[in-house]
Amino acid sequence: MKKLIITAAIQGAELTKEITPYLPVTPEEVAIEAKRAWEEGAAVIHLHVREPDGSPSQSTERYRENIDAIISTGCDAIIQVSTGGAVHMTAQERGGPLKLKPEYATLNTGSINFGQDVFINSVAIMEELALEMKKGGVRPEFEVYEEGHIHNAMALVRKGLVTGQLNFDFVLGVPGAMAPTVKNLFHLIDAIPHEANWTVSGIGRDELILGGVAVFIGGNVRVGMEDNIYYSKGVLAKSNSELVARIVRIAKEFDRDVANPAEARSILGIERKRA
Repeated sequence: MKKLIITAAIQGAELTKEITPYLPVTPEEVAIEAKRAWEEGAAVIHLHVREPDGSPSQSTERYRENIDAIISTGCDAIIQVSTGGAVHMTAQERGGPLKLKPEYATLNTGSINFGQDVFINSVAIMEELALEMKKGGVRPEFEVYEEGHIHNAMALVRKGLVTGQLNFDFVLGVPGAMAPTVKNLFHLIDAIPHEANWTVSGIGRDELILGGVAVFIGGNVRVGMEDNIYYSKGVLAKSNSELVARIVRIAKEFDRDVANPAEARSILGIERKRA
């Protein structure tokens, strides 16, 4: 069984400090949260950023500020930028962080109802972002909310827009998309190539349930405030590192080793781009 790769999704685009006061928003807060999550065992930091007023941003400069702040702490984690952004953003806006040629980036491979909104990912948007990643040497992670998104991802592979190691993230429990059940998780696993890596991101309370299953059967796990703001029923998580540490403890119970960033890069097919 491969070592467990833990991703910490520390912020997201939708949350505010009114929802949880522990949310990191400024570059300084993001850097502290990223370092703490890394110290607890996260090999990947999934990164969204904000403007100074707290609104979601895909600005190249905002990403540069946040990434530089994280690096300045000594954090060695893989920084995975989001190209999902927020539901109202254009494809051009969403591709802003790719100008930095990061190591890793999300690539959403299908449209869904997203709460009260619709998250549009047309073939044209997918291909545009995939091509930009390929040109910049950025390893994509396919974000899958429904089984059809896997077929869209494999169409990008057949067209040569994505090559090399394939990595999937199954995001289960978004209102309007695929339900967060173990049955659905197994169904998605069966639908991807055998040699592909997969991660599960359970939304809300299902983060822990699906994460535990993934640890046990050989997958990878994403946790963090983007997906779940609670540590237990009615109790807010005070940091992303609390959520990471719990998955590490579960992994130890199952005798599953946790990957460090160097090991995660090897598993995910990522070429390191910074010292």
